[in-house]
Amino acid sequence: MKVLLDTNRLSDALAEDDDVLDCLEAAEAILVPVIVLGELRAGFMGGKRAAQNEERLQWFLSQDGVAALPVDGPVSHRYAEIHRVLRRAGAPIPTNDLWIAALAIEHGLALYSRDVHFGRVPGLARI
Repeated sequence: MKVLLDTNRLSDALAEDDDVLDCLEAAEAILVPVIVLGELRAGFMGGKRAAQNEERLQWFLSQDGVAALPVDGPVSHRYAEIHRVLRRAGAPIPTNDLWIAALAIEHGLALYSRDVHFGRVPGLARI
């Protein structure tokens, strides 16, 4: 299975959470949305260990089977579709999470997240 990581699960992996690492070791590929990288780095900037955290992130991204996943044109269309559906249902989710969901659906990936609001997104496979 190919897995798309949300920010909270990437943070868990960087903190060496055993359950998360076990799940990721079983994955065929691990993809990290550029949105997640931005959220994580914004958090690094607010802390006292920015350089160490960035070093740990770079190490994680350099592992075999791990890659960053950018947003492209088809993902923007998927974003718009999901946004419309959730808005009509009166069940919006945070903007960054909407992008992450769009990436997962567009690329046929299972999203690994602790955020329950992803359950509102039709067609989103989750772990």
